[in-house]
Amino acid sequence: MTPAFARREDDADSLPSGETLRRARRLGVVLIADDTVDAREMYSFHLSALGFTVVTASDGEEAIGMALAQRPDIIVMDLSMPRVDGLTAVRRLKQDARTKGTPVILLTGYPLRAIEQGVLGAGVDVFLTKPCLPEDLEANVRRLLERSSP
Repeated sequence: MTPAFARREDDADSLPSGETLRRARRLGVVLIADDTVDAREMYSFHLSALGFTVVTASDGEEAIGMALAQRPDIIVMDLSMPRVDGLTAVRRLKQDARTKGTPVILLTGYPLRAIEQGVLGAGVDVFLTKPCLPEDLEANVRRLLERSSP
């Protein structure tokens, strides 16, 4: 089975039109960065089922690379991750002209540590504590996307 956006050698018209791509991105592209597989899968499945395009990363370093390559509409970042933690990743993304305006939701099981580390001053738009219901994350994603729409 050929993916919807794959180009077949025998059919030059199989490439998506600009309108098709715009419709695919209508709800938004969400980058979910979390080192816990279950959390990534749960949030990804929930948002994908609603029509969002979801890309994932398993640590802060990968999240930075994905954000620069994919240019998501919103980033959901876990605080405690290997290699580069979520707060360091957010600071680096906010220093880059390509991603500085991208809204960020920080998820953490350590809200006191997040406050002590200055998450709101680092450019985080919202921070939510774990466990976080997928519906609560969705509500915040939608609110931030509506706020950042032209």
